[in-house]
Amino acid sequence: MSIDPRRLLGLAFASADLLLEVENGRVILALGAAQRIMGQDERTLMGRAWRDLFTAADRPLIDAVTGVMSDGLRRGPVTIRMAGEPARYVNLTMRALPDNGGRISVSVTPGTAPSGDMDAMGLRSRESFEDIARGLFEAARVTGLELELAMVDFSGLDSVRQQLSKPEAHALDLKLAGAVRAESHAGAMATQLSSERFALVRAKAENPDEMAQRLTRTTAMQATAHVVPIDGGVAPSRGLKALRYALDDFLREGLKDTPPLSLSEAMNRSVKRTLSRAGALGVAVSQRRFTLAYQPVVDLRTGLAHHHEALVRFEDGGSPFQLIRMAEEFDLIEELDHAIADMAVKRLASDRTGAIKLAVNVSGRTIVSETFVNHIAGLLTKHAAAKGRLIFEITETSAIDDLPRANLHIQGLRGLGSLVCLDDFGAGASSFAYLQELSLDIVKIDGRYVRELAGNGRDGAMVRRLVELCRDLKIRTVAEMVETAEVEEVVRKAGVDFAQGWLFGKPADQPQPALKLAPVTPAARRAGVSEGWG
Repeated sequence: MSIDPRRLLGLAFASADLLLEVENGRVILALGAAQRIMGQDERTLMGRAWRDLFTAADRPLIDAVTGVMSDGLRRGPVTIRMAGEPARYVNLTMRALPDNGGRISVSVTPGTAPSGDMDAMGLRSRESFEDIARGLFEAARVTGLELELAMVDFSGLDSVRQQLSKPEAHALDLKLAGAVRAESHAGAMATQLSSERFALVRAKAENPDEMAQRLTRTTAMQATAHVVPIDGGVAPSRGLKALRYALDDFLREGLKDTPPLSLSEAMNRSVKRTLSRAGALGVAVSQRRFTLAYQPVVDLRTGLAHHHEALVRFEDGGSPFQLIRMAEEFDLIEELDHAIADMAVKRLASDRTGAIKLAVNVSGRTIVSETFVNHIAGLLTKHAAAKGRLIFEITETSAIDDLPRANLHIQGLRGLGSLVCLDDFGAGASSFAYLQELSLDIVKIDGRYVRELAGNGRDGAMVRRLVELCRDLKIRTVAEMVETAEVEEVVRKAGVDFAQGWLFGKPADQPQPALKLAPVTPAARRAGVSEGWG
């Protein structure tokens, strides 16, 4: 019995706005709303090279998907950007037509740009990957979608890269990125964890060995893979934490050990490891197994080091940022802040010149504790020579949950003769609320914005407005990560008071003069130290 082709077309359009057929890499059939969806007439699509319809960054993804199609196999949907401007996205679902000589049927619907940041190869940063994963976890709870985390290891990839020219290595990286993306949810949920290791989130599918075989065939690189089911009933916050633990384990250990069978197992393993490290951190804090490094903060009017920031360095060489986050998570941060303040005050007391001033970091958790203010008062009573030479930088690694109490303690520190600075302004969502609720002496502008000043872009405009706001509030400003003379000149012209960065000196075992003396006017030189900083 013959079937009216219009009925087949209607059936296709029940789920698609445009139907394409591809054979030997070229479009041989186009039916539907091509102009509306792809911005091209059906006739202009006919005979076109299939991959050329899409932007260069997405062509490796298209190659990876179509290169491993077999009869009856369905792939997608994946979200792809069309070539040309304006930016136009489509969702593609592809099926290899049975017994049809390699033809692929493609249903096309309008798409939207994937949310979050992606690099030039379409891979997500680790941070963006986790943010979008959290949204997927929430959607999975509502829709019942079964998700899994897949970890992919291309062992030996570094050795292969070293044998290639730069263009060849780049081409290989593009192919790898496209192949990994092709396995991920909507082609948009993959990240590169290291030079050889990738992770992706996908809808629950076949055995991971089949995915590894496809990746090996597509890239000509030996791939191994392991999948970890994501329980849709788990709260998104807990699921995200478990995901992080699993990724950290994979990044550190690879797949050489027995991989976890679930995210909960991955989290339990890492919690045990973290507790062990937290115990070691507790010992390091209580026994003062750390040192301080000192980086100059320069007065831009005089070109002289006004004070130095005291930065903690642990004996084991571990990342200070990660260890401080761990200290907050395990309620060790106040003890650490006390210990750093002790060391800084003793360093000031031992300075016979009386010229050195030191800034120490204080966690948002610690500043709400009355014990900390009392501790500082006791230190300054015992070491009077340090009074007026100690500066506190409140960090946003942990949010301040009681701003009125925090402000009360800040005023207590100021009453002891210390200046108080809000560190990394702009890095957290709460920065402007802090500026509104807290009476401060200084604001340190986050380095991510400072680096953009020389480009005179959007971040530069934000910094200039922030400087004006702080000036109106009689608050001084510090620009961090000033690493070039060009940025130094721009922050000076923007009205920033102080600067810190490698241009003036890296952290050192002892406070050092600034490496670079900025040009100053005779009036500024006579003024000496910037007024208002004591």
